Amino acid sequence: MFLIKGLACLALLALSHAQFATNYQSGRNGMVHLFEWKWDDIAAECENFLGPYGYAGLQVSPVNENAVIGNRPWWERYQPISYKLNTRSGNEEQFANMVRRCNNVGVRTYVDVVFNHMAANGGTTGTGGSNADPSSKSFPAVPFSSLDFNPTCAITNYADPTNVRNCELVGLRDLNQGNSWVRDKIVDFLNHLTDLGVAGFRVDAAKHMWPGDLEAIYGRLNNLNTNHGFSSGAKPYIFQEVIDLGGEAISKSEYTGLGAITEFRHSDSIGKVFRGKDQLRYLTNWGTSWGFAASDRSLVFVDNHDNQRGHGAGGADVLTYKVPKQYKMASAFMLAHPFGTPRIMSSFAFDDTDQGPPTTDGHNIASPQFNSDNSCSGGWVCEHRWRQIYNMVAFRNAVGDAQLQNWWDNGSNQISFSRGSQGFVAFNNDNYDLNSSLQTGLSAGTYCDVISGTKSGSGCTGKTITVGSDGRANIYIGSSEEDGVVAIHVNAKL
Repeated sequence: MFLIKGLACLALLALSHAQFATNYQSGRNGMVHLFEWKWDDIAAECENFLGPYGYAGLQVSPVNENAVIGNRPWWERYQPISYKLNTRSGNEEQFANMVRRCNNVGVRTYVDVVFNHMAANGGTTGTGGSNADPSSKSFPAVPFSSLDFNPTCAITNYADPTNVRNCELVGLRDLNQGNSWVRDKIVDFLNHLTDLGVAGFRVDAAKHMWPGDLEAIYGRLNNLNTNHGFSSGAKPYIFQEVIDLGGEAISKSEYTGLGAITEFRHSDSIGKVFRGKDQLRYLTNWGTSWGFAASDRSLVFVDNHDNQRGHGAGGADVLTYKVPKQYKMASAFMLAHPFGTPRIMSSFAFDDTDQGPPTTDGHNIASPQFNSDNSCSGGWVCEHRWRQIYNMVAFRNAVGDAQLQNWWDNGSNQISFSRGSQGFVAFNNDNYDLNSSLQTGLSAGTYCDVISGTKSGSGCTGKTITVGSDGRANIYIGSSEEDGVVAIHVNAKL
């Protein structure tokens, strides 16, 4: 009996731990959030850019039918009307085609899933043509009725977990995930996406749901679809939106046994450092010493779609595309450092924090336009196409699991480190030049700095760095240069 119970516990433990595997193809790393992109455009982006440049995965905006809101703000995607796969990004056929094409080039898809709530009052018509009456908690296209929701109340007290989890976030009708019918509908929705070939889920508003209810839902998820290249028995990678900067009753530790969490402390802390409020030298113990969850439980990012707009957490310290030099430095550090599972934000430009994506007519999303230098135009920012970022994805792929070694700092805001003998980075966030002989850990030779340029045949379009037989190199980063970082790796050797 003890042996049987022990084996059962081990099986459950294995199931739980499987939720932490990213399901990336071997040799790839780095996820990008293609915020509000259309499915057909993402499919082409996988084939033309993400796959060839080594990206491992992409997060998409919510795929299920949402309420049509006047002026079409970005947040209408977070107001579900049904679980039909029909949004401004496309329909189910287009989504399934996108997932298949991305999987075929080694890029995995992670869906932002919204099942804490349904639409708030005013959201009566959906993007797929369904009707609802949020005021009476009637969503016939699911169907959900008033029996499937928690009693109406507003979230007013973040010191009270029951208030946070059972009441309504900004008027959004709060589903009762303890209800078996609600669970069935959520599980059916998630399993349908898995059958279509997705690799995992970002769980929106996880903090606003009871961990026990989420555990019950996750425990019923299908294995990934082996027809899309996943190994037998693989489970969806789960990363849960849990904003925890300390000082509240609900902790991320309540969720890290179920899946990874979106580590907002990483975003907050890296913003403070590269904005100059903390010194770079403090990054020597970057990771759990900073209050982060364990590395395999932390989905890390510089900014996300919420906090780049001042929503969510982090406030004015969050770095965005609007401060490009510091943003590129922070992104380079995140991708060079071994901690966590990094996600890159790919934005559209905005001035109004409610502003939706670029459109052709105020409603239909416009496709991004691409320039000769790989950058985007037409209202799209496309940080994932910035050379300083996509070349650091290649850096991360090149260094693999190599350990962080050869840390150096000048006692303030100049640092460098190697990833074993595979890669080396240096940063200058001081108001004077970095000009030092530093240990790179790399073998002797000349390397292309992948921040200022790209290796092209036997040449480099940017700066070159020569490493001596002792592994040292003279590193120069002028304080007024466009980029405050240099990076070299074994695949950039000339």
